[in-house]
Amino acid sequence: MSSAADSATAGSHPGDDAPRFAEERQARIAATLREQGRVEVAALAAEYGCSDDTIRRDLRVLAARGLVQKTHGGAVAVQTLALPVGARVEVRAASKRAIAREAGRRVQPHESLFIDGGSTALALAQWLAGPDAPRPLTVITPAFDVAALFVGAPDVQLVIAGGTWSPENRECFGEQAVATIRAHRADWAFLGACAVHRRAGITSTFAGDAQVKRAMIDAAATRVVLVDASKHDVVAPHAVADLSAIDLVISDAAPRWLVEAVGEVVQTT
Repeated sequence: MSSAADSATAGSHPGDDAPRFAEERQARIAATLREQGRVEVAALAAEYGCSDDTIRRDLRVLAARGLVQKTHGGAVAVQTLALPVGARVEVRAASKRAIAREAGRRVQPHESLFIDGGSTALALAQWLAGPDAPRPLTVITPAFDVAALFVGAPDVQLVIAGGTWSPENRECFGEQAVATIRAHRADWAFLGACAVHRRAGITSTFAGDAQVKRAMIDAAATRVVLVDASKHDVVAPHAVADLSAIDLVISDAAPRWLVEAVGEVVQTT
């Protein structure tokens, strides 16, 4: 179908505000991606009154411009995978808070926790720093913003896994950070994820982050991945673990492939 045909299809969407041209529709899709981090082909086709194939062509155009990474059934914003933690916190913030609450309610007094870096793990740390959180706890983390929440808490034993500082991620990587993690054992490893894929498993944008995550998985009794739906069916460059190594995934979506691959998947509402 030509661009003109795409424009006509888009124009058939009910309402005066429907985009009339493919370029306008693509700009709106890009804006949605910036706000939400992820889009689905079927939902966009219904919204704009056009075919799935038309939306797939739009996503190919945006991918060619380096704005998105196509996934099975949709796309994610490339910027979301590479944003610094401070900016990522604002992406899908309500979903991350719901995931954090579900994770935090599983923690019991006197337990020890590995808490990863990343915005969803930070949301969990914020919940655990609140007045209703269990105490006492031991928190082991390489993430500066996580550690800062517990510096003044007398009933939290804080262990900072120091190493090579990553200003982009606001956490420590490298052999020293890994050695600190390996020297401890924890009841829980709460891991963020740059990407979760049905075949590639858990992957990370950064090699140092992947190394730290693997150390936490090896040293924890229960391994939990905290991930919003924008990271589903996405692959990042550095391998962390197969899905079979994870005991629990807490997310705002539970696709069948994830449920079949992991021991337990909890979908937040």
